[in-house]
Amino acid sequence: MLPSGAIDLGAARASIAGVRALLAPVDYLAFLVRCFVGSWDLRRTWPRFIAQLWIHGVGALPVVIITSIFIGLTTAVQTTYQLMGVVPKYFVGNGVGRLVLIELAPVLTGFIVAGRSASAIAAELGAMRVSEQVDALEVMGVDPYRFLCLPRILATSIGLPILVVVTEVVAVFTALIIASSMLNVPAAAFTYGVTHFFMLRDFTGGIVKALLFGLLIGNSGCYYGFIVHGGAEAVGRATTRAVVLSAVLILLVDFVIAFIFFKT
Repeated sequence: MLPSGAIDLGAARASIAGVRALLAPVDYLAFLVRCFVGSWDLRRTWPRFIAQLWIHGVGALPVVIITSIFIGLTTAVQTTYQLMGVVPKYFVGNGVGRLVLIELAPVLTGFIVAGRSASAIAAELGAMRVSEQVDALEVMGVDPYRFLCLPRILATSIGLPILVVVTEVVAVFTALIIASSMLNVPAAAFTYGVTHFFMLRDFTGGIVKALLFGLLIGNSGCYYGFIVHGGAEAVGRATTRAVVLSAVLILLVDFVIAFIFFKT
């Protein structure tokens, strides 16, 4: 039993940790707002945005295309297995098309970009924070949020929807090839299923998901990169946390958008 007036340090630390956990979402959203609110210096932002778009958009194309091919192959095989002999063959095209547009393309591409870009952004900005380069920018009168974070967040926000469209095209085309050549689904029937049952809402919902995923991925990387304190070990922890948070937020936003767009 503690003496009268003594402070339980364990309880105090637990209380502080609980308060920080409650305030973390607010801090995260405030960081995002801080990056966008204020005057925009397009002379500095635009060239850096293009450079970051090349890194996080074009640079991700090879792994995205490879993933898209296997998405198409696997989806075609499993959809055919589920539907063959139960419904007409053109429903294979319908199932593949809608599944890729609504769910697989935005979510799996988001996971790829989260693992690739959120980690890279957090590591880069974390190293700059540890080496005091961010402080040097502030001393020179440069807004580090606008100079470092905004181009990266814009790049992932715009780059991810473009990558998702690439994923959709490659995956559906791959599914068409394997379905018509190996799964006994005529190409005409598959194409009919994709086009006849196409709904703009399916495509729009996937693109909205991708836009929000990209925004959260970029913000997660910048947020954890900016709050790094310590050395190389702290940078490693920030990198891991940025990827984990991005993945969790992708799943959360995926549910919210599905509930809004596709609730019957």
